[in-house]
Amino acid sequence: MNDLLVAENVTKNFGSYTALNDVSISVPRGSVFGLLGPNGAGKTTFIRIINQITMPDTGKVFLDGEALKADHIRNIGYLPEERGLYKSMKVGEQALYLAQLKGLSKAEAKKRLEMWFERLEIGDWWNKKVQELSKGMAQKIQFVVTVLHEPKLLIFDEPFSGFDPINANLIKDEILRLRDNGSTIIFSTHRMESVEEMCDHIALIHESNKILDGKLIDIKRAHKSNTFNVGLIAANEDAVIDDLSRKFNIKPATFKSINDELRYTIRLEPNEKANDLVSYLTTQGELTHFVEVVPSASDIFIQTVQNS
Repeated sequence: MNDLLVAENVTKNFGSYTALNDVSISVPRGSVFGLLGPNGAGKTTFIRIINQITMPDTGKVFLDGEALKADHIRNIGYLPEERGLYKSMKVGEQALYLAQLKGLSKAEAKKRLEMWFERLEIGDWWNKKVQELSKGMAQKIQFVVTVLHEPKLLIFDEPFSGFDPINANLIKDEILRLRDNGSTIIFSTHRMESVEEMCDHIALIHESNKILDGKLIDIKRAHKSNTFNVGLIAANEDAVIDDLSRKFNIKPATFKSINDELRYTIRLEPNEKANDLVSYLTTQGELTHFVEVVPSASDIFIQTVQNS
């Protein structure tokens, strides 16, 4: 079976408010799956259903081919956006306690914690109280506790919130390493640059409905518009601009460059080829920049939500 988690026609209502409306999502095994959407879209409700914090009114959820049941919680690691460590407890004592709740023996939990603390260079935090730690330091501890029992499914809700760029990059690398070692990861964030870097698949929820899902690369291909950013150094700029305007759909481009050149975005018709455009441009001057405009995850997010 290629999908570790499958949700079929999940609906959840809170009184007269519909939080999820007939949502079906499949999360491929061994992937980083981006769960995206504006605030209030229904993402957190979906995550809470997976964790059995709440139950769907209709629909089913399957984990590793089995209908979701209580003991599946041991196969899930969940890092919520709102952190939940006990501030007055010592870090090591608390981490051991939480690890044992996930089914690890005290000896095995301590062994794994020592490995992670060494890996993240936080060994001297063991006897500190959580209230002595900064927000970013506490988030490192909660990340370790989330992954320590090596679950099949990891769910990270805004995992980089509060981290400086160095530690955000550290945690990003650890998440990708976990994926490479076989974990399946659901990743919910508003940071579209992180989606670009990490996600293999995405689903976009808006106003309780799933409005887009699939492989990120396939979605980006589907949103391409055969458009190119062009930089051209020409002897007679006015003549070149006039000729370009007659032959193509052009508009000024704003990409950065070290050259003093003409900068235009050129959109080709479906029957026109990029190679032909390059050949033409090189007859008009020195071609210094030629890059296809591929929509970013942020562009796709905004466009899809607005169009819906």
